[in-house]
Amino acid sequence: MAQASKQLELAPDIKDRLDRLAGERKRPAESLVQEAVQQYLDREEEGEQLNRGTVAAWEEYQRTGLHLTGEEVNAWLDKLAAGEDAGLPPLHT
Repeated sequence: MAQASKQLELAPDIKDRLDRLAGERKRPAESLVQEAVQQYLDREEEGEQLNRGTVAAWEEYQRTGLHLTGEEVNAWLDKLAAGEDAGLPPLHT
């Protein structure tokens, strides 16, 4: 069940800075806050997704032992950067 929204309170110095920037940009302060919160949430959710992927990859490695060395990955990335249609090298133990 969603909780009733509570009025967001900002520290006076942050509110002053926000109001000043909103005036300079000729935009409502609320729209700047909405934009900032959206960017923050996007960044944090992307980080959480990356963390989940990292944990899953580590668990897969722990289970199978399959991997590539750093040199193998760098060589593969060099091929991709050079425009080659290089598939991922085979994993090994």
